[in-house]
Amino acid sequence: MALKYSRQRQVIKDFLMTRKDHPTADVVYMNVKREYPNISLGTVYRNLSLLANLGEIQRLQVGDGIDHFDADTSRHYHVVCTKCGSVTDLAMDSTPYDELTNTVNADFEGIIEGHVTYFYGICGNCHKKL
Repeated sequence: MALKYSRQRQVIKDFLMTRKDHPTADVVYMNVKREYPNISLGTVYRNLSLLANLGEIQRLQVGDGIDHFDADTSRHYHVVCTKCGSVTDLAMDSTPYDELTNTVNADFEGIIEGHVTYFYGICGNCHKKL
């Protein structure tokens, strides 16, 4: 069954595509509300969840109890700052990702389809303040 087009859903996705900071639903809501003042927080949450379930965006659960969202669905890792909580894409080619998957697949009787890894450290902005 094809999903009916939703302008609100498209605006949410378009907003995420402009961001590299992996915003929370509240941040998405505050920004989308500028264009659609009548949009509800519940609508934003439902659409983010739907987009994540469809694989059109990524839902990141980095350990702070809050979902973060990423429009970049390519295979990549993230770094979470232990000081400010920022989530940053880790720029690297897919070789380490593929090598890790292949290593685990060699020692697993099933089939590994993917994995999620978060690196934790101090971001450049926080490091400058130390």
